[in-house]
Amino acid sequence: MQKNNQPLRTCFICRAKHPKESFIRIVKTPDSQVVIDNTYKTNGRGVYICKNHECVQKAIKSKAINRALKQEVDVSVYTELAKHEFE
Repeated sequence: MQKNNQPLRTCFICRAKHPKESFIRIVKTPDSQVVIDNTYKTNGRGVYICKNHECVQKAIKSKAINRALKQEVDVSVYTELAKHEFE
């Protein structure tokens, strides 16, 4: 039987590789809005972050999303990210 190979994504904070469902996806849309993408299908430049408290806190503290998306990210995105449910 042939295995269904699912592509892996990389956390932009800790560089861990997992299937995309185990990450939070943050997207810079074509009209330059930054949103948290729960569907994993929104068009635009996306970055993935682990669904664990350590990676999220590191991203918030260092404002790493600003650098990854090359744009100033609104505080509301960081606030929403901080409220996200962790596994």
